[in-house]
Amino acid sequence: MKRKLLILLGSLSLAMGLLGIALPLLPTTPFLLLSATCYFHGSDKLYHWLMSHPKLGPYIRSFREDKAIPLRAKVISVSLVWITLLYCIFFVVNPLWLKLLLLLLSIAISWHILSFATRK
Repeated sequence: MKRKLLILLGSLSLAMGLLGIALPLLPTTPFLLLSATCYFHGSDKLYHWLMSHPKLGPYIRSFREDKAIPLRAKVISVSLVWITLLYCIFFVVNPLWLKLLLLLLSIAISWHILSFATRK
């Protein structure tokens, strides 16, 4: 039962992490790390599949070992955050307090992403 629950949680987390690649407010890294942890404890086969994946494996290993994010991922992430939230600020929300909150959120997310080391 525990093994199946870990596999399910790992798979849901992987799906959320993959969505996070395209959706700027959904974090990718924590979900991928959670997937790796769940798979590690729930299924050797899925863990090895994830860690040997040509795109996700190096990303997870790099973050776990170096606490580093590739430069390309940083640029894409920060750009998508700003594009999405500026669009919302100018075209979606009306109250000034909400616009300011979205601006602060953009700054905070960018600061968080940029605070990690850059993998070369």
